[in-house]
Amino acid sequence: MKNIDTAFAQVRKFTLAVVCGSILATCFAVYHSFRLVSEMQARIYILANGKALEAYSSDRKENIPVEARDHVKTFHKLFFTLDPDDKAIQANIAKALYLADGSAKRAYDDLKENGYYAGLISGNVNQTIAIDSVMIDINSHPYRFRCYATQTIIRPTTVTTRSLLTEGSLRSISRSDNNPHGFLIERWNTLDNRDIKSTNRNH
Repeated sequence: MKNIDTAFAQVRKFTLAVVCGSILATCFAVYHSFRLVSEMQARIYILANGKALEAYSSDRKENIPVEARDHVKTFHKLFFTLDPDDKAIQANIAKALYLADGSAKRAYDDLKENGYYAGLISGNVNQTIAIDSVMIDINSHPYRFRCYATQTIIRPTTVTTRSLLTEGSLRSISRSDNNPHGFLIERWNTLDNRDIKSTNRNH
């Protein structure tokens, strides 16, 4: 009887060890499988010039500062890059207004009413903008921003350089073809826009 009890205890211990080992192996296999699937889902293949390039997706939270700055830069480049061509102006402004709320539309209407765009066309003037920096506060939503830029206004006889400082906030919205970053600029306001220098053009 003593041998039978000892043998039974040993078998029971062995069985428990096998069961525990199987459970641990199963858990490891399931964890490893889920991890592998997640890594595979994070991989993206982009077709560029006939070649498949591998990329990795990431959480939007990781990209918010980058996407927010690019959204602000894109809006300002569209809104302030102007050529003496009514269709070109309308095309740029239309794209810019998809990225902002009514505050940008009011600024455009004010400039149009004051004859700013008509003056560009009649005076054969074109305007470009260089974004110096964009500061984004992502600690609270909507995200506050300030954009520091330099405008260059090229007239037939002179080139004028102006400083530009604007501010506003960014609200997250759904992405679309017209708004790929998924942000909307709100309460957009120009804080400073003054001449820095003006030089004569050499002919």
